[in-house]
Amino acid sequence: MTPPFGQFVRDGKKTIETRVWKPPYLGPVLFVCAKKPPSPETGMALCVAEVTHFRKMVEADEVAACCSIYAGAWAWILTNVRRIKPFPVRGQLGLFNVPDELIIYEERSPK
Repeated sequence: MTPPFGQFVRDGKKTIETRVWKPPYLGPVLFVCAKKPPSPETGMALCVAEVTHFRKMVEADEVAACCSIYAGAWAWILTNVRRIKPFPVRGQLGLFNVPDELIIYEERSPK
């Protein structure tokens, strides 16, 4: 994801991801910050979120998606966002596998 959208997912600000294709499955997805444009977290895995369902994007999704509606957009509904210890990932287009042992979840701080 291009900055700052990966950070928005990690921080709970973005609860809908949009793509012009349906997700190939429902379940956990690792969110990785793209290398361009440059930011302190470029090329780093930032968090894991569950894709619980998807549907065509509607105008009411714009705030949660942090973007305007566009032609052909699918809304991927994200829940259970978990921060991880950031680590570098060589990006690819679409979804791809990353070894589970690289993902170290951050402990939640007491409220």
